[in-house]
Amino acid sequence: MDYLDNLFFAILLICGFGYFFTNIKKIKRNINLGIAIDRTDNPSARWKNMAMIALGQSKMVKRPVAGILHIIVYVGFVIINIELLEIIIDGLFGTHRVFSSMGALYGLLISSFEILALLVLVAVIVFWIRRNVIKLKRFINPDLNGFPKNDGNYILYFEMVLMTLFLVMNATDTHFQLLNSGNIVSQFITPIFSGVSTSNLHLIERTAWWLHISGILVFLNYLYFSKHLHILLAFPNTYFADLNPLGELSNLEAVTNEVKLMMDPNADLFATPVATEGDVPAKFGASDVQDLNWVQLLNAYTCTECGRCTSSCPANLTGKKLSPRKIMMDTRDRLEEVGRNIDANKGVFIPDNKTLLNDYITPEELWACTSCNACVEECPINISPLSIIIDMRRYLVMEQSAAPMPLNAMMTNVENNGAPWQYNQQDRLNWKNES
Repeated sequence: MDYLDNLFFAILLICGFGYFFTNIKKIKRNINLGIAIDRTDNPSARWKNMAMIALGQSKMVKRPVAGILHIIVYVGFVIINIELLEIIIDGLFGTHRVFSSMGALYGLLISSFEILALLVLVAVIVFWIRRNVIKLKRFINPDLNGFPKNDGNYILYFEMVLMTLFLVMNATDTHFQLLNSGNIVSQFITPIFSGVSTSNLHLIERTAWWLHISGILVFLNYLYFSKHLHILLAFPNTYFADLNPLGELSNLEAVTNEVKLMMDPNADLFATPVATEGDVPAKFGASDVQDLNWVQLLNAYTCTECGRCTSSCPANLTGKKLSPRKIMMDTRDRLEEVGRNIDANKGVFIPDNKTLLNDYITPEELWACTSCNACVEECPINISPLSIIIDMRRYLVMEQSAAPMPLNAMMTNVENNGAPWQYNQQDRLNWKNES
């Protein structure tokens, strides 16, 4: 490479990584819009979760075909991109395969890269067939219409092209092929170019090299707009996941404090609290993304849109409107909308007369949930759609008194009769007298 090539490569690198980190800052800012919550307890269990679930893919292999294919793509893509270090050094300093001086070790590394590239290519083609030919039900649900459906295919095309470029780059590199070390797959592609002149071979190799590194930078920045952001966020998401047993719901601190006050014999129930200027009454539950905690917002950004949650949801399976995947996608879309509002108004959110509740997620969806935790159990990276559903239902009940009639009747009976049934408290134990 001459000086201009090196300069252009440096500019390309700076722009690619610069734009990526700008978007990462936006994601961090948006997640921090959520309510503070402490998830630093039991670090050993959290590290184990991250190692087993995010790194080890332990929940993915519960569905073996998809799980094994995903591991191939995941491991292959991560390991092959180790070669980026050599590409970056070559691009900045004008060298060519700077690590080839490592001899046999270099050959071993490139061999593993080529084998993995081939395996990734095969796995991605199988994934494409599952989506577009077999059309698995969880990939053709209405909540995936439009960009979400296309996004899955875009990523598959990206990976096909990147793996092909990597193998073509190796196959047309005469210097690398003459080493006869590491070309375990590319040596079988080289004969395709047997009639091509040396100068044209060099041109093809350089073109593949430039397209490969450019494609990786484009892919890196596409992650921000894609469900494949989970490649990065799965690790913190599994670390900060709720460690409580499934089915154990959190208590609202404001409600807990009220109950404690009522049970305190020394409390002055008629005392008027001193309000300070700017005090905002605590909201019960959540109507918008700012009412959710930051881990729930991290969940929304991490969602892979795989649909395992929805395909296991009993409400969805019986034809009800609820889709846990849609809950996560809607939360992310609303959070992005709030983020754009903040960007447009110089760091301040200006109310836009929209909320997550009603404008994105309907009460019908929320009340269809049976709270069975199937979605949480099935998620391969420990996302909890249920926690968002519960918080929004709390808002409907405690702020708007907008529960379904049977539930309102039950709560009225509990309040008046001390039991869910509509009869006098004195008759509660009559059942024991029945023969």
